[in-house]
Amino acid sequence: MSIDPNKLNSALYAILGGYRGKFSNKVYNGENDEFDILMEIFGISPLLKRESRQYWGRELGMCWPRLVVEICKQTRNDFGSALQIDGGEPCDLIVGGLAIETKYRIGSGDAGTLKKFQAYGSLLSSMGYEPVLLIVREDNLGAAITACHAGGWTVITGQRTFDYLRDLTGINIKELLLQRAGKFPVVR
Repeated sequence: MSIDPNKLNSALYAILGGYRGKFSNKVYNGENDEFDILMEIFGISPLLKRESRQYWGRELGMCWPRLVVEICKQTRNDFGSALQIDGGEPCDLIVGGLAIETKYRIGSGDAGTLKKFQAYGSLLSSMGYEPVLLIVREDNLGAAITACHAGGWTVITGQRTFDYLRDLTGINIKELLLQRAGKFPVVR
């Protein structure tokens, strides 16, 4: 598949620019000291993120899959959109025989979430896919990771996520994102 760098760059800038505007208009409360690559892109300090852990986790958690989907869409001939099954979406994208779910972080250990991870992993396997969960952060809830493993997911976190995506797409996504660090600052 031929990659048009201008098209990819334009698509990524559109996604990141949209989130910058959304982040700049938000006000919150809370506590959080972690720092990661998506925070760098938007210039989100731990102090700012501390204002609302739930807000930032949710919003960064929606940004990450969009970036991964766009990069895979533009680099893989065997890309497929998210599967829709019985009103649910068991994965964010398909690449060949891989059913890929992307997460910024898994912090929920409620019974419904854990059952969903187990059920979706088993469902995807029964459909002939290899369920792969790619998570940006390392500070995930242990019970959720255990549930994912029990459901048949291959769970990849932190730097290994970026290595996996580089091998899958031919693009060093971490470097691509680091080049954009601070270029979409949250201005409030």
